[in-house]
Amino acid sequence: MKASGNHAPGKTSKPAENSLLSPLTAPARHRGKPKEKSLLRGRFIRSRLPDVEVFSASLPFDRRLYRHDIQGSAAHARMLGRVGLLTPNETNAIAAALKEIEREIESGRFRFDLADEDIHLAVERRLTEKIGAAGGKLHTARSRNDQVALDLRLYLRDEISSVIHLLRALVRSLGAVARHHLETVMPGYTHLQRAQPISLAHHLLAHIEMLERDRERFEQALVRTDVMPLGAGAIAATTLPIDRKAVARELGFKQIAANSVDAVSDRDFALDFLAAAAILAIHLSRMAEEIILWTTAEFGFAELPDEFCTGSSMMPQKKNPDLLELIRGKSGRVTGNLVALLTVLKALPLGYNSDLQEDKESVFDTLDTLKPMLSLMAQLWPRITFNTEAMGAAAGGFALATDLAEYLVRRGVPFRQAHETVGALVRELSAAGRTLSELTLAELQNLSPAFQADALKMLTPEHSLRARKVVGGPAPETVRRRLAELAHRRVL
Repeated sequence: MKASGNHAPGKTSKPAENSLLSPLTAPARHRGKPKEKSLLRGRFIRSRLPDVEVFSASLPFDRRLYRHDIQGSAAHARMLGRVGLLTPNETNAIAAALKEIEREIESGRFRFDLADEDIHLAVERRLTEKIGAAGGKLHTARSRNDQVALDLRLYLRDEISSVIHLLRALVRSLGAVARHHLETVMPGYTHLQRAQPISLAHHLLAHIEMLERDRERFEQALVRTDVMPLGAGAIAATTLPIDRKAVARELGFKQIAANSVDAVSDRDFALDFLAAAAILAIHLSRMAEEIILWTTAEFGFAELPDEFCTGSSMMPQKKNPDLLELIRGKSGRVTGNLVALLTVLKALPLGYNSDLQEDKESVFDTLDTLKPMLSLMAQLWPRITFNTEAMGAAAGGFALATDLAEYLVRRGVPFRQAHETVGALVRELSAAGRTLSELTLAELQNLSPAFQADALKMLTPEHSLRARKVVGGPAPETVRRRLAELAHRRVL
């Protein structure tokens, strides 16, 4: 729990502004006002200590669930009306007042009070102020345990859809860049050492494949989030004749939680989201790292646009990739949020426990971190300037050694023998300060009689690239087909 500020008994707090993001008002009974009856203190004689109230409240961060809390409450009220637990007048009064409360919160006129503990009680308290005793009937057949599970599922359902939309935008951005670089040759790297020629388009498609797996994971998480827990009550449902299916239909849920104990204790859906987000953040971090490397003087493959860079406070020449470094760094934050919730859940017995209050900050922070990362990366890629000449120059040399070995294989030489022969050639050339493109036909034939005149023609990065036509390979025609497949599936 990260509620801010401590309130000592008897001290007066500065009145808070009424913004959603502003600090909360201290509990009324600690501001010299007459004591107000808490909605949950009937069991107790004494009020909670102010410090306990501050530490326990989730209202400072769960306020952002207000729309979904009101949405769920309105559907619940209409169901109570249909089954006869509310009169038509009570149902209409509750529905109208909930709309007014939503407008109050949106406009900043709603006064949040830390004594309410969470957004659920804040809304209910205001509802009762507005319509009296009828407001106290809204919580019929409902617990905060199933209410908070409902709110978080409604919220995540919307937010996961938003993340998927941003993911698609990044994929389309990469696809647009790839279409312009089908024949831009660059070195593919293994162990961060030049390995074999590929194209820039092929490299970008590798990132698209990764992001498409991310999209699939978020869509799977969305399916598991789309389960309605309301009606589970505190743990054992209710003896009252509620209609869970009607509420699920109104809220657009495809499934209803089948077990009341699981319904209030399940946070697997939040873990699914956080796990998908952590993997995506790692993918974005790897992407950022590559761009950082490419834009160094040592690589010289690309240049970042000014509007995505920062300077140095001391060194006038610097053009730093701070945005990409922060994307790389924030991946640790997103991964940490997954580990935090896993740790919260690891020893919880079934049923609701207040530990579960810690689920929301991990989810909220991950969304607040991940969505800008996706948006900014999608904006960056089309603005990068690529040095295709430097890329092509780096793709030659010993990166063509495998092509020579496979030339021998096509002429019947066993691959292990061809590998050893070309390896020895690379060793000798390297020691002499020469490279493969400088070889003569006579030198090749001295190495192996299997070499013919056409062997020299293949010692260019462009030839190597065009020759790699297998499915999934980097040849321009292969990459072009893959782009067409993705466009046909409306990925691009």
